[in-house]
Amino acid sequence: VTVSEPGPGLPQFMAMGYLDGIPFASCNSEQGRVEPQVLWVAARTEPGCWDTETKINKRYRHVNTIDVEMLQRQYNQSRGLHMLQVVSGCDLLSNGSVHRSDGYGYDGWDFIFFDLGSGSFMAANSTAQIIKRLWESDGTTVPELENELEHTCVEVLKEHVRYGREALELK
Repeated sequence: VTVSEPGPGLPQFMAMGYLDGIPFASCNSEQGRVEPQVLWVAARTEPGCWDTETKINKRYRHVNTIDVEMLQRQYNQSRGLHMLQVVSGCDLLSNGSVHRSDGYGYDGWDFIFFDLGSGSFMAANSTAQIIKRLWESDGTTVPELENELEHTCVEVLKEHVRYGREALELK
């Protein structure tokens, strides 16, 4: 979640990672770092893993802040609290296949959804159509999303499942 007007107790950027409904890591612009939320995630010992996760989330914060500003301009909103919600992830299904998704909401409404199969965005309204054309023509957004959903997301999911197997089996 990224907001246009952060304030006390409301960071500009907030991210939460979930695995099987369990929040396992969080980051916000006030704490500045990705922090593990459960012991099996905190036990990860790869050198620099939390630094890498923090860098990734700083990039998301930067990009999402630009997106909120762009949406405010598109909707002719000069002030007020506005919010971009991004839900992105992958689900490992019981048959071994993976379901991937990347969707965006603005001010609580569905806005745009990336369809990995077609490599294109599905827009919910005329403003989203403008963003769809922009993102599909910029030469970077679609390939980055495809890579993230096809590779990075699945690799990270499998890694977290491996670390959290015992905790997840107890659930």
